[in-house]
Amino acid sequence: MEKVKTVFFCQNCGVQAAKWLGKCPSCGEWNTYQEEIIEKATSAGPGWKPEKSPSKVANKFSSIADISSENETRIITPDNEFNRVLGGGIVPGSLVLIGGEPGIGKSTLLLQLALSMENMNVYYVSGEESSSQIKMRADRIKYKNDSCFLLNETSTQNIFTQLQISSKNGSETGNGNLSVGMVIIDSIQSLYSNKIDSPAGTVSQIKQCTAELQQFAKETGVPVFLIGHITKEGSIAGPKVLEHIVDTVLQFEGDQHYVYRILRTIKNRFGSTAELGIYEMRSDGLRQVTNPSEILLSQRDKELSGMCIASTLEGLRPMMIETQALVSHAVYGTPQRTATGFDLRRLSMLLAVLEKRCGFKFATKDVFLNIAGGIRVEDPAIDLGVVGALISSLEDIAISSKICFAGEVGLSGEIRAVSRIEQRIAEADKLGFETIFISKFNQKSISKNNYKINISMISKVDEVVTLLFK
Repeated sequence: MEKVKTVFFCQNCGVQAAKWLGKCPSCGEWNTYQEEIIEKATSAGPGWKPEKSPSKVANKFSSIADISSENETRIITPDNEFNRVLGGGIVPGSLVLIGGEPGIGKSTLLLQLALSMENMNVYYVSGEESSSQIKMRADRIKYKNDSCFLLNETSTQNIFTQLQISSKNGSETGNGNLSVGMVIIDSIQSLYSNKIDSPAGTVSQIKQCTAELQQFAKETGVPVFLIGHITKEGSIAGPKVLEHIVDTVLQFEGDQHYVYRILRTIKNRFGSTAELGIYEMRSDGLRQVTNPSEILLSQRDKELSGMCIASTLEGLRPMMIETQALVSHAVYGTPQRTATGFDLRRLSMLLAVLEKRCGFKFATKDVFLNIAGGIRVEDPAIDLGVVGALISSLEDIAISSKICFAGEVGLSGEIRAVSRIEQRIAEADKLGFETIFISKFNQKSISKNNYKINISMISKVDEVVTLLFK
């Protein structure tokens, strides 16, 4: 009988130690080491065992010029937003990890994806919900797909056994050699492997289960999707090595008080990490939002002061957002500064610039700033829109809803150039805006003849005040 090995793991970063430590030397957290019982490394092998193993040939060095660089074949899903985030579709044999807060819609997103894939068999493995609960969600989504199969299991060995049985049955019935088209695991923290003698959710179990699923995906060419829990800090629960093992890491973000969700790429070995997908959470599932500006611009019956439209970029996608400002007399001795969806320190900087360079008195005013739609924007190009909303509220003069802004404001009051200005102008032109204010330092990279919209180039905040409010 082999001797059982005891190892201590940091539950925050996954660093291994031979004894208990009060403070982790890697991440600096206190009281995060827990004892876990594992077998020797030689006996903890992957659980997936193909029926016919190809004869192994020793790998040799190859010239990079002799290696083919053909584009990989991708599986195109009916969800265009999902295809965009993955870089053009699902890569066969890829391992994709999707994280997000509880109740944000991770399971709904992948179940909707599974039910929409009618040309392949999709196997949905749930370790948290019963089959009846998943069926109730599927009925609410109103998708019907006879090639979507459910399994309630937490043991990786039993999951692989059922997948092998399904693959064999599919080949016998003539459904093709690749009867298993896609596998979805909900969630990776609920799985456990018999190779590791520790409870599910521990560092060693998550690493072992992910390694087994990785080998299954690479040897069979079947894409595997993993749903991962996140910690209170917002990072995916488990060791950091989990994000290194998988090919793609997606983050499903949103506020439960709003109906809109953002699927953001954190890591992607097969595409760009600058893409994102936007969804609207409805009673019948998630709806793709092809035009993000429609959800970020409020519908107004008349022009109101304190509202201004700014152009921003989320990844590579241009969007028009509405900045709302309210400036009022300070009731208490110290004026309030509140910002929702915008950096409060940057708001203080913009207020200082307006007071120093333009003479507006904000020192005795309460200032409230809100980015409509419930999103958080870090793009400095909306500085000019924020400035316009602040001055509009202070002077109680409305800015036309047909005017938008794209520019970064410097400490000396200058309007600095922003990136991808042509994409911003094209989006504003497409949405029917009449005028866009940009920095004159962007004029070298644009051609006014290509757009119907009037492009107003400015260099100082004073010029904006003169053109709009005087």
